[in-house]
Parts: sequence; structure tokens; C-alpha cells
Amino acid sequence: MKRWRTPATLLLASVVMLACSGQRPVAAPQAGSPTNTSGPAQGGRLIYALSADANGFNPVTDQFAAQSYSMAGTIIEPLVSVDANGDWKPYLAESLTPSDKYDEWTIKVRSGVSFSDGISLTGDIVKANLDAQKASPLNAAVFVPIKSFELADPMTVKVKLNQPWVAFPYYLAAQIGMIVPPATLADPKAGSLKPVGTGPFIFKEYVPDNRMVVTKNPRYWRQGLPYLDEVEFRILPDSQTRAQTLESGGVDVIGTSRDEDLTKFGAMKDAYTVHRAQGMAVPEYMFMLNTAVAPLDDVRVRKALAYATDRKTVISTLRGGLTKPADGPWSEDSKWYLRGGYPDYDAAKAAALVKEVEAEKGPIRFELISTPDPNTMQGVELAQDMWRKAGIEVSIKQADQADLINRAVTGNFAATVWTQFSAPDPDGEYIWMHQAYAKPVGAISLNFTRLKDAKLSNALDVGRSNPDEAARKQAYGIVQERLRDLVPFVFIDHLNTGAIVAKTKVRGIGEHVLPDGEKGLPLTGSPIPYHPFSGIWVTQR
Repeated sequence: MKRWRTPATLLLASVVMLACSGQRPVAAPQAGSPTNTSGPAQGGRLIYALSADANGFNPVTDQFAAQSYSMAGTIIEPLVSVDANGDWKPYLAESLTPSDKYDEWTIKVRSGVSFSDGISLTGDIVKANLDAQKASPLNAAVFVPIKSFELADPMTVKVKLNQPWVAFPYYLAAQIGMIVPPATLADPKAGSLKPVGTGPFIFKEYVPDNRMVVTKNPRYWRQGLPYLDEVEFRILPDSQTRAQTLESGGVDVIGTSRDEDLTKFGAMKDAYTVHRAQGMAVPEYMFMLNTAVAPLDDVRVRKALAYATDRKTVISTLRGGLTKPADGPWSEDSKWYLRGGYPDYDAAKAAALVKEVEAEKGPIRFELISTPDPNTMQGVELAQDMWRKAGIEVSIKQADQADLINRAVTGNFAATVWTQFSAPDPDGEYIWMHQAYAKPVGAISLNFTRLKDAKLSNALDVGRSNPDEAARKQAYGIVQERLRDLVPFVFIDHLNTGAIVAKTKVRGIGEHVLPDGEKGLPLTGSPIPYHPFSGIWVTQR
């Protein structure tokens, strides 16, 4: 696994993975899930295979991806969670209350919670965490609307904002809302290697690029949890190796994004259960275009690429027909979705636009960046062939993930393969699309397409500041219309092939329950989903 070191790369990687790993409001059904007749059992050990190691376990200083949340999330908990309907719910916070104008939020910290080192959770610790996050290069851009954090009383923190922010609590459900003890804030490097938190498990052992082991937290504040005595995370980067190790009995659970694994293990319902993230829990796969460089600064070229892309062929060829075409950042089952207007496959329209541009500017040529992963390359080469047939010449440049991300943030690209857009609320996409975050090529920009559009940005501002849901829906409808008109992304599909495959003896995946007794969002993240571990248990057979 590549380690991302520079501040610019850390900032981008953190927020990109936050966006790719964010939570969305649809529960995932279980295939072949055994009937629970006896209730959860205490004890037992779980061996869980992950696709990659974490970059570190300190939410203030380390980039978190899906595997980071899987491991660190057993130990460190957030202030907020998300329920199965996609609504935010307090977690380590007892409540979050906005002012009338939504320009201030009051966080009441839950009492009776302590870290595994014995320190009680208090308002000043929460404030210190939030101050550290605001000062961190990882999350400075996310916290731009925040003026200050103030301690109102020993268990209450007030968040003062520069503007109304109706979706603010959702941000505290991810990395920037995860709370660590004072010792971790004082010694970030130690916290990165040996995490401490309020969670259901405590740190036991970590061997980089090999394994992490956590054991049951006897101080855990949620009575009766966790059920398991120990969880061992194994790092198995190769997807085929993970599947083979599960079959041979070397591990109990794997994460996968291969459609062949879904088909194979899904057919063996007596031996395995398959848990898929679906709907809004799923990110979008796309080609991201740099609108600030030629020839992609011409909207006609961008539309030609969209018209030339046969999304159904991509899905049947690469996904085994398991996914659905995407035409924007939100799926059809989202309440924010607006139907219509995306340039669907039309070879004739693509060719006509290409001829029009060529008559004015000459041949259309650009470079497309891709990671060297064989599955990714197959999709890139398929798009290259489709675009070539429309008259567009595309060369392919391979780059590892760290280099690809650095090129995106500095604008050193024309087009790249990309996966993004899975925040629980549309406001989670604000910094990726708003023109305030679009900087010139060569400067650090979180709006990677560098698209500057006043209508789109104004709509994002309304969605962020207006608490009326009808007004927000209208605003995000405008966002989708502008994305379809201006085509900064060539959308392909919703990546719902991410799944967790477990032996049938493993129970509780997809059955996450929040402290108030409501059902929590069971699976989230991309390309392989993650989930809580406090409610997982194993049968003794």
C-alpha cells in the first residue's frame, strides 16, 4: 500500500476517501442469511480479511479509507452516526441542536462514557478534538465554515459558524467526528500506531501490511456489547487470494468488489452470506475531466465523450450486469434524484460534435490516467475504443494511486478514471463542486474538474444554508441539471458490487443498532464496504 506523506496529498486523500467511504441512506439486504433462533452469543474470535492496510489509526493526522474505518472503528467512535433511513443520529454526542438560523450548533456530550485508558469523555476533550481537526491539514477545507468551538459547560460544546450549515452533523459521523483521548492529541504518532478510544474493542497488536488484532473492551459504555472476544484483521491485497483463503477456512469474512465473488458465494447459501451495500451507500464510477485544459475546456468535447460512451456495454462487459447506469452523483432511489437530461449513448451525436470541433480547432487528442489494476485498465481501454470510434484520440497513462491523486489536486491531468460521491447528504459534495474550491492549474484545488459555474455554486449554497427540504431538493435538482449540461464527469455506473462475504457462523453483519435502539446504517463505503463490529457474533458450530 502506498503511504501518502505530503500535506497536499494527505489533505486530498483524506477528503477523497471520506467522500468515497461516506454513508448513504439505504440498508443492504443479506443473501442467504441464516435465521437467528437463539439470539447473540458471547465470546469467540473472528478473522477478517481486508484488501489493504491502513495509513495509520489517528483520525486527526492519518488518511482514513474503508479499511481504516474497519480497523480503527472498532476502537474509536464518532460523535454522530447515521440510521438506516439516512438521518443523522447522536452517538458519543447525546444531542446536537441548531440555532434558529443554523449558524450555531450545540453539542451535548453523552455522560457515562470513558476511554479504554480510564479517562472520562468530557466537553473539553471533544472541543480539543474538534480544534485539532480544524487545525489539521487533512480537514482544514472541510471546516472552513466554522468560526470557533467554545466550551459552554463541562459537557457542552458550541460550534460557531460563519454561515448557516444545515447538514453539519453528518460530517461528525466520519473521520473528523471520531474522538480520541488527550494522550493521543499530545502524542499523535503513538496514537497512529496504538489507537485508544471509547469503542467496543481495545488495541492488542499491529504488524504493518500483515495484521491488526483487537480485544474486547471491558469498560465499554454500551451494556452487553461487544459479543466477540477478539477480532483479527488480516491484510490480503489480492482479491483472488482473499476469496481462496475464505474457501480454505483461513479467514471467516472477506470484503470484495468482484462480481464473480458475488455470483459464486451467493450461490452457496448454506455456507456463506453475502452483504451488499446498495442504493445511496454506493459511489459512482466515472471519468473525471479537467475543464481548465484543452481540449476538455470545450463543453462540446465533453458532451461528445458522454454521447460516445455506451454505459450499458461497460456494465455488461465489466460488471456482469450487476450494476445500474449512473447519470449524476445520486442514484434513482435517493430523494434528491432528478430524472432526465444526461447525454445518453448516441454515436451519431458524438461524431457530429467531434467534426464540429475539429473544423475549428483540429484533431481532438488527450491523455487519460488510470491506475495499473487490470480490472480498471480493462474499463479504461474499453472507453478509449468507444471514444476512438467517435474520432477522439486518447492515450492512456498509468499511475499509482498516490500519483494519480496528486495530479488531480494540482490539475496536472486532462482526464482520469475516478470513483466518488457517497456522502449521506448532498452537502457532502459541496467542496468537490463549488467554484470557490476551483483553483488554477498548478494550485491545490479540491474542485478537481476546476469547473466554475455560478448557477451550480449558488444551488450548492442554497442546499447548505436552507433548512427547508423542498428548497434543498430544488437546489440539488439544479446541481444535477448543471452537471448534465456541462459534463465535468462522464458517469458510468453505481458501484454496488462492493460486498462483505462471511461464513454462515458469522452473525450480525447488516444488523447494526444505535444507542437509542434504532437500526443504524449497516454497510457503507467503497469500493468495498465497512460496518460496525460491536453487534457481530459467531455461533459455536
